[in-house]
Amino acid sequence: MKVKTILVSQPEPKVEHSPYSQLVEKQKVKVDFRPFIHVEGVDAKDVRHQKIDLSKFTAIILTSRNAVDHFFRVAEEMRFKVPDSMKYFCQSEAVAYYLQKYVVYRKRKIYVGKRTFAELAPSIKKYKDEKFLLPSSDVLKDDVPATLDKLKVNWTRGVFYKTVISDLSDLKDVYYDILVFFSPSGIESLFHNFSDFKQNDTRIAVFGNTTQKAAEEAGLRIDIKAPAPDTPSMTMALEKYIVEVNKTK
Repeated sequence: MKVKTILVSQPEPKVEHSPYSQLVEKQKVKVDFRPFIHVEGVDAKDVRHQKIDLSKFTAIILTSRNAVDHFFRVAEEMRFKVPDSMKYFCQSEAVAYYLQKYVVYRKRKIYVGKRTFAELAPSIKKYKDEKFLLPSSDVLKDDVPATLDKLKVNWTRGVFYKTVISDLSDLKDVYYDILVFFSPSGIESLFHNFSDFKQNDTRIAVFGNTTQKAAEEAGLRIDIKAPAPDTPSMTMALEKYIVEVNKTK
């Protein structure tokens, strides 16, 4: 069956010429965006209940822009003035760049990984004597604590925000040719909102092994997978599939 409509279970990219807009233009398909999950902040009071005292830490590990936002939100709610001496360890350049929203970049000690948490580990290892705080979601990838424990550094996790299932009830009678998922939480949201979901002719696209596993465990048939050697991004995987099924026979 030809592909005409795609629903991506994430917010719409803010960049003007995103790979999705190029996909729409080249393949003449309709792409909609709808977050299946969203983030809600944890109150400073609840952070205190986790026995988190911000004044006890000398370094912050930031794995995402959400972590940046919620660390500074909680600091403000606690009326804690983040000292200029605080060190920031950012998982990627995108996170480090986002940090400029809150700190004067050139005046701070900021250490940046390439993309994955493992790539940030050598920078953390160089500063083993610091007291590290990891502000995170209630859902945390296993490799993060495993890596920090292996480094034998003094670190504490604080749940500063939570991943919450979005209300998708308005999509009940809407059909898409492809549904695109990037996390197990997205799959969970699909069945939470539509417990009687039947895949039928709907194609499922998944990004990453954990998302694939969650989809398979939910009984879904997976038609499109990324990353792969020839399709490292989701948009490339989608385009390859669309070109194949939409070609004129």
